[in-house]
Amino acid sequence: MVNTKVNLSGIVLDNPVIPASGTFGFGYEFAELYDINCLGTFSFKGTTKDPRFGNPCPRIAECDSGMINAVGLQNPGVEKVIENELPKLKACFNKPVMANVSGFSVEDYAYTVEKLDSQEQIGWFEVNVSCPNVHGGGMSFGTSPEAAAEVTSACRKVTDKPLYIKLSPNVTNIVDIAKACEAAGADGISMINTLLGMRIDLKTKKPVIANKMGGFSGPAIKPVALRMVYQVYEAVKVPIIGMGGIATAEDVIEMMLAGATAVQVGAANLVDPFACRDIINNLPKVMEKYKIDDLSQIIGGAH
Repeated sequence: MVNTKVNLSGIVLDNPVIPASGTFGFGYEFAELYDINCLGTFSFKGTTKDPRFGNPCPRIAECDSGMINAVGLQNPGVEKVIENELPKLKACFNKPVMANVSGFSVEDYAYTVEKLDSQEQIGWFEVNVSCPNVHGGGMSFGTSPEAAAEVTSACRKVTDKPLYIKLSPNVTNIVDIAKACEAAGADGISMINTLLGMRIDLKTKKPVIANKMGGFSGPAIKPVALRMVYQVYEAVKVPIIGMGGIATAEDVIEMMLAGATAVQVGAANLVDPFACRDIINNLPKVMEKYKIDDLSQIIGGAH
């Protein structure tokens, strides 16, 4: 029997597979398709202080080996998430969940984390300093070590729960930003968010997405994600949740060898809603193929 369990900041996951924020709603939508308790956990939809309608449509563009999205953090706001979404989740998911939080000021981030902190369902916070498709400030926090550290520090003051900072790849040196977050009190790093991309419609000769640009994700970005996780693993002591182009059990193992303790699956859920379930079901077989008895033993194994 192989062991798929991993320890993520003191909470043991049955397996390292975590649907990424923005690709899995608040969980209960997918619970209609399969028992989501098979997941390690999942990161729920990016939540902000105030309700957000999101960006104008079209928001999605397909690409070779990936997709672009500019949804714009559409969500009902933290009060409604607590009032409506979390009770629905509780009915179908009996594990701790990861709360993904975004903001447009340092105060926004701290407010939302503090509001959610009292919810017993929440096991970890994942603070998105990197969303590349919102006008307002989402991008700027993740592009400088100082700004990322300021958000980290403000959130650290209002919660004792594990705090993961989700980093943008659209930067000069992601290692410096990861180190700044660690120094400011982060319990872990979540990486990478989407790359910035665009498509142009040949008929209209204009960008496909109303926002012009959006976040590029999917299999094409996996080599970039692996390289960045590998670099950050060498520079920090906190655990990393690795993501970017993960679609198979083999991808999960590859990302863990680069240095990830757990792995998120994003775009693959939008292509196939059963993607995470299937990856989890395949993991033991793939582990046996590559003579891996215990997943936690391979973290950072490529170094």
